[in-house]
Amino acid sequence: MRLYLVQHAKAVSKDQDPERPLTYDGRREIQKVAAFIKPLNLEVDALWHSGKKRAAQTAGLLAGAVKIRTGIIERQGLGPNDDVAALAAGLASLQQDVVIVAHLPFLGRLASLLLAGSESGTAVAFRNAGIVCLERGAGNRWRVNWMVTPELLG
Repeated sequence: MRLYLVQHAKAVSKDQDPERPLTYDGRREIQKVAAFIKPLNLEVDALWHSGKKRAAQTAGLLAGAVKIRTGIIERQGLGPNDDVAALAAGLASLQQDVVIVAHLPFLGRLASLLLAGSESGTAVAFRNAGIVCLERGAGNRWRVNWMVTPELLG
């Protein structure tokens, strides 16, 4: 199983707009990342997002670059400060590949729990509009397969 963890693209400040939609630069960066991964022909069962506007917009822009079998799904429990243990436990029995578009510190804690067994670590340096591909191997052990950020793409 592969799990693609995506930090939402750059969003406006809460002072500018409480719903925090993506900035122009944020849209441009996730489009750049999406164009880069499109030739990989990634196929996933679902693309989950937190439901916050910035995550939903990021998911929508990313969806054109990934073949999604069941669709884009707003999912509870992916908020910035939500508990990661329940999701990690659910992933243990999941066989299909999934994309999750969410927030920090949630993604950092989830990646650390899956990779190092403790959510308090900093196993991955997430970036806005970046994608981290984790792969589950033998013994239900996770590893980083690859990572791409807008900064790498120039």
